[in-house]
Amino acid sequence: MLQETAGMTDRPVDLAEYNWQAHSVLVVDDEEGMRNFLERTLARRCGMVQSAGDAEHAAALMARLHFDLLVLDIALPGKSGIEWLHELREHGYTGDVILMTAFADMETAIDALRGGASDFILKPFRVDQILNSIKRCFERARLARENFVLRRELAGLAADPMGLVGHSAAIEQLRGLVRRVGQMPSTVLLLGESGTGKEVVARALHQTSPRAQRPFVPLNCAAIASELIESELFGHVKGAFTGAGESRNGLFYYAHGGTLFLDEISELPLAMQTRLLRVIEERKLRPVGSEREVPVDVRIIAASNRDLAAEVQAGRFRQDLYYRLAVVDMRLPPLRERVEDIPDLMHHFMGPLAVQLGVAPLPLSHGVVSRLQRYAWPGNVRELRNYVERSMILGCFATDCFAETDHDTAPPADELELSLSAVERRHIERVTEACAGNKTEAARRLGVSRKTLERKFAEWAEEAPAPDLVRRA
Repeated sequence: MLQETAGMTDRPVDLAEYNWQAHSVLVVDDEEGMRNFLERTLARRCGMVQSAGDAEHAAALMARLHFDLLVLDIALPGKSGIEWLHELREHGYTGDVILMTAFADMETAIDALRGGASDFILKPFRVDQILNSIKRCFERARLARENFVLRRELAGLAADPMGLVGHSAAIEQLRGLVRRVGQMPSTVLLLGESGTGKEVVARALHQTSPRAQRPFVPLNCAAIASELIESELFGHVKGAFTGAGESRNGLFYYAHGGTLFLDEISELPLAMQTRLLRVIEERKLRPVGSEREVPVDVRIIAASNRDLAAEVQAGRFRQDLYYRLAVVDMRLPPLRERVEDIPDLMHHFMGPLAVQLGVAPLPLSHGVVSRLQRYAWPGNVRELRNYVERSMILGCFATDCFAETDHDTAPPADELELSLSAVERRHIERVTEACAGNKTEAARRLGVSRKTLERKFAEWAEEAPAPDLVRRA
């Protein structure tokens, strides 16, 4: 316990209650004694504390340093605290501001609220008053981050695969690797075909890490337009580009202290790859349109369904970023390499789907499982989940659509000579033809994104034509 005062009343303050080493504070007051007192009070509690005697010097500090909170006196020489606060908000400062004054009236309080002040405190004040005010500001910022992350998670629950499920040797090996790697602070690169559950593994790595109680923020890089990806990750200030009517924090801000999962990272433009590499190495970022660097504490987990080493050789992915991400690389097995997990996965999917759809789970016979285990599953676990949902809607497990991969019927001799990639191409073309060329519907049936399907067709267009499709009754 420590006795500290800043005014009329002495009151003991518990130092352990106010520990904000991850936060930075700027004190702006023209009274040197007040500045020195607040600096001494906050220095032992906050990661960084700076002070200035007027708005001009404070603005110079903010141009080169990031501050989570301003403790700002209203009566400053030159520009008043409220005037400067209005300017800060106009130029995109989104942090909390506590206003201090010795002369308060209703009009001043209203101006402070209109200017965007987080709190208003009268001089002289007790130490516990200012500390509790600061505590409330930091708590609001933490809750805003968590609220943003939870909304994103809830929005994506319906489309996400549902966990590390199964008992195969491949999945057991993956579990062991997750338990070991999750404890490490290193970046991780997840490689595997589309639909193998890369985000599920990323979440498992986060949950087994020391950051488990902090945010997990996922981003599909392929789903964001290239001209918006920088703002999405780093945020932007008001007026940074056409349409930027207000300042906005990026996903790095919301993932602070936790994990940022970058899915389909191979889709990042080369220029953005350069900026991301700089942020990873320097642990600082600069919002779009800002001159100020913001420190970040985020663990990066990246994923791709492409061979990134081949992308590097082709000049489509930066070699230095690849090596920075692949400190640990983990390959996720496709479903065809762990077919013994299909029954477990189907039961796992049917539980929540039964509640969601309002129907009873379907009985799973040995015959159905056998036929499903002989199917190639190009869409992997995501395709299996789609199949389970479709079957529950229809009321039965239809397996006639998998006849072409059933070992009970011998495939034509020419198909036995095809490579795995050729088999995949043939299957995708058959499904697309069955959908009358509708790639959106074909992608849904295959359990992949339309963008992935478009990319495959574009790659095949540059190659020799595929063998004629073998039509079957």
